[in-house]
Amino acid sequence: MSSAPVVLGIDLGTTATKVVAATADAEVLHRTERGYPLRTEETGEATQDPRQVRDAAVRALTECASWAREHGHEVRGLSFSTAMHTLVGLDSAGEPATPAFNWADTRAADVAVRLRADPSAAELHRATGTPVHTQSVMVKLAWLTGERPELVRGVERWCALKDYVFGAFADGFTTDSSLASGSGLQDVHALDWYGPALEVAGVRAEQLPRILAPTDVLPLTASMAAATGLPSGLPVALGGGDGPLGNLGTGAISPGVAGLSLGTSGALRVVRDRPGVDAGCRTFSYALADGLWVIGGAVSNGAVVGQWAAEAFGVDVADLLDEALAVPPGADGLLALPYLLGERAPWWEAGLTGALVGLRRSHGRAEITRAVVEGVAQQLALVKEAVLDAGAEVRAVRATGGGFRSEVWSAAIAAALDMDLELTDSSGGSGLGAVLLGWRALGELDSLQHAARLVRPERTAHPDPEAAALLARRRPLIDRLHGTLRELDL
Repeated sequence: MSSAPVVLGIDLGTTATKVVAATADAEVLHRTERGYPLRTEETGEATQDPRQVRDAAVRALTECASWAREHGHEVRGLSFSTAMHTLVGLDSAGEPATPAFNWADTRAADVAVRLRADPSAAELHRATGTPVHTQSVMVKLAWLTGERPELVRGVERWCALKDYVFGAFADGFTTDSSLASGSGLQDVHALDWYGPALEVAGVRAEQLPRILAPTDVLPLTASMAAATGLPSGLPVALGGGDGPLGNLGTGAISPGVAGLSLGTSGALRVVRDRPGVDAGCRTFSYALADGLWVIGGAVSNGAVVGQWAAEAFGVDVADLLDEALAVPPGADGLLALPYLLGERAPWWEAGLTGALVGLRRSHGRAEITRAVVEGVAQQLALVKEAVLDAGAEVRAVRATGGGFRSEVWSAAIAAALDMDLELTDSSGGSGLGAVLLGWRALGELDSLQHAARLVRPERTAHPDPEAAALLARRRPLIDRLHGTLRELDL
């Protein structure tokens, strides 16, 4: 007896590739994963070996395809999700001439500061939807072509890491408009490379991939079919960025429904039918597909702050977060600016440092941990305020991510946003979003809204009214303290 057909979603992450097998009604049946290292030897460095990532994707896909075959599931197609803001230089043969520069690589920080000081920075941000920040591919390119020519010797063309991996699955030098929209190089209205940004980056349009739609489909090559055991010519959808696809994978597509993710970092995004950022350039604007865009912001410091505290105090992170949950909201007067890794939204300052304010002798590890958790929650609330200022509505929040395994995170974020958190399965996420986009590309789903309605939350975290009021009173202090930290330039 045959089983339901599946699409396999290939999710290229920072430290691992996951492959998700799911049906057209969003049921996740199987997952495989293959990891790889993130190189951080030089100060500010965060790079990957493109070949390792490609090979890990092939191995994970082969295993998932084998599972599907053994269990009677026909594989109808493949689709991609990927970490955004990556960059690879290719030689004349199309092979990597550089490592893959990850979004977390901050070595272009001085270039970002210089570019942001120019009046043209705001126009670049508005035109491309991407903040002028070290995560931006445009800024990385400006750094490499202008200051590190030894790293780019032999480079003929430039692309995202996913574009290089995708080239092993389907012929052609292509990217998708979702991924390109996070590069700082694509015009959000024309969906083509933006001349002024290319000039800043020091590259030419002919050095970059052809931009296609996320739902465009190309045939699987014979060589990759042989390597994975899949049929030659199998449809392969280009897919898109993990942020926008995370909204799809959690069902946060309807107007006013925000998608919130909490992993090492975090983000809040709302889907709407047009591009555009807020007047203060605090948000990003990235393409999803079918004319839909996400507006929002990513924070560099998410659940990593709990891990940092656990390492600093020499205790298990789960036990420490349980201790923090027992501390009343407000952390006994302790306030944290948890910028361990600089900060992205809404400040977009890679060199920003953190602080504990109001520290007293009575404060211990539980209060400090509660304070940094609430600091992250407050930062996500500031992103929500920027999204509202951009004219978007936020009436509900779908949340996902490994951080929510601890109740202190859902309690703090629900209170900071003063909204219910509808928590979804953390194992699907952007990988499931890629699958649903794949089913849409195959014509099996009539719209992305239809796809999103298939995803249901598992539980709801409600805000405590007193905690919400307390955090709301404190939030203006975050802005004032941030300004002080910036002036100190520590």
